[in-house]
Amino acid sequence: MTNQFPILQPVACMFTLTAVVWVWMYALRLPYILRSRIELQSVATSETLHAALPARLNLPSHNLKNLFELPVVFYALCILLFVTGRVDDFYLYGAWVFVVLRVLHSLVHCTVNRVSWRFAAYFLSSLVLWMMVGRFGFQAFFQVPLAL
Repeated sequence: MTNQFPILQPVACMFTLTAVVWVWMYALRLPYILRSRIELQSVATSETLHAALPARLNLPSHNLKNLFELPVVFYALCILLFVTGRVDDFYLYGAWVFVVLRVLHSLVHCTVNRVSWRFAAYFLSSLVLWMMVGRFGFQAFFQVPLAL
């Protein structure tokens, strides 16, 4: 693949997913806090805030934390692929599969929170990511030339 820019599209989607979950978190929390007249100083830490809110209102917050774990590896990998000119169909399809599975993970986590569904999406997205990382590492370590 000569055009490296398509790898930035799944990255942009992950940025968008993170922003949507962040907005979702505040859209749920702030009205509840205001309606319940919770004293802000009483929820000064994440632990006290989580304890003061119903569990369903904390789901987007937990998911937002997840979006700063393995997706950070995804971002770094995509930047390295772009900069080194190694983007090919394997990486591009892998990136899109990762994004779709992370969107599913976020939807499940922020709504019904079925652990088995959430874990399946997480596990499969992780496998895809680690396959991409492993391939990149192999190519870098053994200095595999770019395909023509």
